[in-house]
Amino acid sequence: MPYLGAAYLWVKAAHVIFVIFLMAGLFMIPRFFVYHQQCAVGSDEDRKWIDRERRLLKIILNPSLTLVWVFGLMLMVEIGAWHFGWFHLKLLFVLGLSGYHGWIAGYAKKLARGQRPLTEKQLRLLNEIPGAVAAIIVVAVIVKPF
Repeated sequence: MPYLGAAYLWVKAAHVIFVIFLMAGLFMIPRFFVYHQQCAVGSDEDRKWIDRERRLLKIILNPSLTLVWVFGLMLMVEIGAWHFGWFHLKLLFVLGLSGYHGWIAGYAKKLARGQRPLTEKQLRLLNEIPGAVAAIIVVAVIVKPF
């Protein structure tokens, strides 16, 4: 039984809007990491990158991820999504993307401590993950292959 009523389309729009914000942040932050790693640990530039990454996480990524989940769960309940195979695929990749977000936040903390565990090339490859995952999620939701 629907509970959102006329608010359904507003909730759906909010979900998509915050997905866009989240994806923008997930595309930006690995790029920040590439530039951050090129500067000397403890330098003025290093401190600026630490602040930029912290703000991107605090102001865009963390709130967006939270709101994506809140609105997404509301939509899931509204349409009874757990009964559909396409939703299980979407949920699997959304969980993966959420884990990626957590890993990104952890890597920002490592950079802030002066650690540089990944190479520039590895960071550039990590920048491709959100796009590939987003493509799979969009296909699952729009095409509904099963």
